[in-house]
Amino acid sequence: MPLLNETHDPALRSWVASAHRAGTDFPIQNLPFAVFRRKGSLEAWRGGVAIGDQIVDLAAAAALAVFDGPAGMAALAGSQDKLNALMARGQPAWRALRLALSRGLREGAAEQRQLQACLVPQAEAEYDVPARIGDYTDFYTSVHHATNIGRLFRPDNPLLPNYKWVPIGYHGRASSIGVSGQAFRRPQGQTLPPGAAQPVAGPCKRLDIELELGVFIGEGNALGGPVAIAQAEDHVFGICLLNDWSARDIQAWEYQPLGPFLSKSFATTISPWIVTLEALAPYRAPFQRPEGDPQPLPYLDCAAHREAGSLDIQLQVELLTPRMREAGHAPATLCRTSYRHAYWTLAQMVTHHTVNGCNLQPGDLLGSGTLSGPTLDQAGALIELTGGGKQPVALPGGEQRTFLEDGDSVVLRGWCEKPGAARIGFGLCEGTVLPALQAPQR
Repeated sequence: MPLLNETHDPALRSWVASAHRAGTDFPIQNLPFAVFRRKGSLEAWRGGVAIGDQIVDLAAAAALAVFDGPAGMAALAGSQDKLNALMARGQPAWRALRLALSRGLREGAAEQRQLQACLVPQAEAEYDVPARIGDYTDFYTSVHHATNIGRLFRPDNPLLPNYKWVPIGYHGRASSIGVSGQAFRRPQGQTLPPGAAQPVAGPCKRLDIELELGVFIGEGNALGGPVAIAQAEDHVFGICLLNDWSARDIQAWEYQPLGPFLSKSFATTISPWIVTLEALAPYRAPFQRPEGDPQPLPYLDCAAHREAGSLDIQLQVELLTPRMREAGHAPATLCRTSYRHAYWTLAQMVTHHTVNGCNLQPGDLLGSGTLSGPTLDQAGALIELTGGGKQPVALPGGEQRTFLEDGDSVVLRGWCEKPGAARIGFGLCEGTVLPALQAPQR
């Protein structure tokens, strides 16, 4: 697991002045990765690193040979239109590049003149999905979310008996993953109206959000070669925010016996910036199970994981309706929670995913599942916040919501903050619901 080093020093200062603004997501201690180009241009997509309100253009840095050795090779890999090549190089390369960037962006750095020529303002940039995502697996790591959802359908037995023993997941659709700013059509499919004897086809009426983290795989593993939990995080490039939009009425009709299908495959939105595990090292927390719960099986457990396998990442969901937008209102906060409440960690997700010999590849994406906290005001989905649609959420201006309406925009935010450490942020993950298209007819 990443240890504290010189890049985490909260006293570090950058010659990029905006890296010191109060509340910035991107101080010099962060340095997350994305794929970008200038807005409205035909420039090639390429990798970049955030510093304050600027982006270090890795293609420009590679062309100027700002860095040499392993860091230079990593910068060259990161200058491509996707980050897969950089992800595949593994932790030594990622750390070398991050250290070189940290040193080059510090006040008084010899590389300042060259790196200044590589800066692009974030306000002038647009972003792409940062990797070619070959496979996407969504997990179910919040025991609070699992219990809340289970209680809606099985009041006497909300949590299934396997939940506390095995990290549950399903294989999702990679092709419909989009980057922050994604606008998508309301999905259509089959639903079974209350009291009806047969289903109907049409637009989803119970469109929901799911507050999640996305975990990008870096170096892969060979087919048939499971990843031990002590090495699981060596295979994680970094973390982003993820909204796994869900059509709850379609889901209720289709999910048995094989799980989600059309209710999940129409859109998933991720934030453009991938925060490395190394940057998150100051926010490690012990992995603990509640008293009386079973401990993980041996393959999902080790001393280092118990000591620091969890991460204290603050998470928030905001909603902006068309009426609020027209009135100039700020988005309304729906919930705030923390990733430290997760029942299963990212290392356990990686290890369990590969225990059967499954081969993960650079750029594969794992979703954490909805990260609800222990109280309902920390619930990361409207189906929980509204008790299955029975208790609407009150919004500014007298509006209410049980589920999302056309024109609604949802914003996810994530950050880490505590005394004695630099604030680390994830940027924004925003998506907007568009009206459904007319369903094809015979």
